[in-house]
Amino acid sequence: MKRSTPGVKILAAVLCGGLATAASAEFSVNAGVATSYIFRGLAQTNYKPAFQAGADWSHGSGFYVGAWASNIRWLKDFGVSSGRAEIDLYGGFKNTVGDFSYDLGALRYEYTGTTAAGAVNPDTTEIYLAGGWKFVTLKYSHALTHTFGNPDSKNSYDLDLTAAIPVMDNVTPLTLHAGRQKIKGPAGGDATYSDGKVALGYDFGNGLSAEGGVTFTDADKSFYTPFGKKFVGKTTPYALVEYTASF
Repeated sequence: MKRSTPGVKILAAVLCGGLATAASAEFSVNAGVATSYIFRGLAQTNYKPAFQAGADWSHGSGFYVGAWASNIRWLKDFGVSSGRAEIDLYGGFKNTVGDFSYDLGALRYEYTGTTAAGAVNPDTTEIYLAGGWKFVTLKYSHALTHTFGNPDSKNSYDLDLTAAIPVMDNVTPLTLHAGRQKIKGPAGGDATYSDGKVALGYDFGNGLSAEGGVTFTDADKSFYTPFGKKFVGKTTPYALVEYTASF
């Protein structure tokens, strides 16, 4: 949500105890279906459809919290756990000052199921900091825990550069993304990779939107291919339809 109040004024309002009356709050829910759930260039559902839903609460001051969930298959395919669902919990603070924006917060990736014997718990906590200028954003995410089931991978990080280029009315911005997922620990040499995405969407109005694009990586094929399954980092076209309602 774009705000007209500069960050310095927000801080002053907090210190004066007047923030609650200075800004409004918004609650929204969303639900969608995707041809495949792709996260940082990697297929999470073995290229099968994903059903996703979330809820967000944001305050006019910049504070926000939210939750989001999707079905997954990669944990079972890689033998990490019996988990078939991902639940993300997040919160933070963001604001826009002129052509500049910033966002800082924390995100917890929770996975259902029981971790297999000898495997590392895949649940992951990251803190993130993003800075933007006009339609370009650079985001840094830092893992405080082991990262997505990789052993001794605390302090792994992801660097995300995204440009959301305006196109025309009803056509959501052309999205160009480049990322670098750095995995620390013994698996780092094989697990570290770069990814990219090109996407374009359309806003049908009344909360309904669609997006289509293609993702790609340079991920190590032997490391990111579950036994008897497909390589999860291949170039992948995808489509997503989503409905959002705000209150």
